[in-house]
Amino acid sequence: MDLNLRGAKVLVTAASQGLGRATARQFSLEGAQVVISSRSLEKLQTAASEINQETGNPIFTIAADVSDAVAATKLVNHAAEMLGGLDILITNAGGPPGGKFVDFELDAWKSAIDLTLLSNVTLIKAALPYLRQSSRAAVLAVVSIAAKEPMDNLTLSNVIRPAVVGLTKTLSFELSKEGIRFNSLLPGITETDRIIHLAEFRAQQNNITVEEAKARMSASIPLGRIGKPEEFGNAAVFLCSPAAGFINGVALLVDGGASHNIL
Repeated sequence: MDLNLRGAKVLVTAASQGLGRATARQFSLEGAQVVISSRSLEKLQTAASEINQETGNPIFTIAADVSDAVAATKLVNHAAEMLGGLDILITNAGGPPGGKFVDFELDAWKSAIDLTLLSNVTLIKAALPYLRQSSRAAVLAVVSIAAKEPMDNLTLSNVIRPAVVGLTKTLSFELSKEGIRFNSLLPGITETDRIIHLAEFRAQQNNITVEEAKARMSASIPLGRIGKPEEFGNAAVFLCSPAAGFINGVALLVDGGASHNIL
């Protein structure tokens, strides 16, 4: 299927590694013009070079901390200047730290809100003038399965992630008449660096191999395996493409069926 993304102008945040990088790679494979951002310029340049070698398409880089509202706004404006506009915005950021309610003081809550929720607000506000000029505008928030089903030891994420889905759902009502679609993607356990490190830690703690640790992590997934980053990237690219032009306001799980929720 031709997703009609050739030449699309795309910004992906938190894209030097993990799900953001996988998403940027899939857009580039579809022929889109992509700007990737994260806090580390060195990691961005490595990711851009490797994606470019595979796809043959240029990948532009801008280092920015999206939890800083001023930096996030400058990021969007700079990306739009580099690309000559903006068609698609992928809002992504590293998750807040794990822990239980009693583990966090108020400052930790404020930092988590800045990173996980307000970064979305700032990026979308900055992008709206450019998206309103696009004929194929789409915003996709990368969230977490925790937005649908609270996870053990992830209090901050469990509380704040649903707010991001609430934001995209609300905007799908308010702004879609202007031709901008809003959706969210909720990944489950996917083989990113973070999950690999977690498997290594659990292997060490339980005196088992890393593969055994991964197998235990896979046990709760009906498909019987951990997801691949490119599978998440495929879903992200499809949702943002004109091929998904009538999909608006959804929070799509990409979790191998792990969530127990009906809706």
